[in-house]
Amino acid sequence: MLEFWYEFASTYSYPAAMRIEGLAEEAGVAVAWRPFLLGPLLYEHQGMKDSPFNVVPVKGEYMWRDMERVCAAEGLPLNHPSQFPRNTLLAARVAIVGLEDGWTPAFSRAVYQANFVADADISDPAVLEPLIAEVGAAPGAVLDAAAGEAAKARLKEHTEMARGRGLFGAPSFITPDGELFWGNDRLETALRWARDHASMETA
Repeated sequence: MLEFWYEFASTYSYPAAMRIEGLAEEAGVAVAWRPFLLGPLLYEHQGMKDSPFNVVPVKGEYMWRDMERVCAAEGLPLNHPSQFPRNTLLAARVAIVGLEDGWTPAFSRAVYQANFVADADISDPAVLEPLIAEVGAAPGAVLDAAAGEAAKARLKEHTEMARGRGLFGAPSFITPDGELFWGNDRLETALRWARDHASMETA
């Protein structure tokens, strides 16, 4: 089981989220989707006040150009969001709610498309409601659950788990034997590692 740790404001998590299931199926590796909040790791534990892509403008310019190349190569549309990064708290809590019923992957992909293609405000319940409906869930019930203490606690637990496992960015991938791989461009490597080492354990 490969753990896929992602944050909805993370640019490179967008192509990773759109690619991971197809690649994982080809590799014969199961995926556990792990939504979390990157902000507490960056702002509370690394002392940052904003996205590093905003703090260092030349780095941000490079990232957006690189994202254009990455998405073009994968056939993925991309529009520079008018607000970056957006508040992802509600979307992450909704994703947490969906874990039990299995619609988190489809919902997460829809959120990334809303943010990085449609330039929609994913902190707005009105934006998330149709995305929830599209995955076959009831928007009202899901949003109520997302506002509940159980969802809040589980998201906080995910975020603390990410910090405890040494995550410092998204997307990140953790293999069953605890190897950490960071970045969309390490997805294939992480899948190969998970597949090959699982084969070694069962040999």
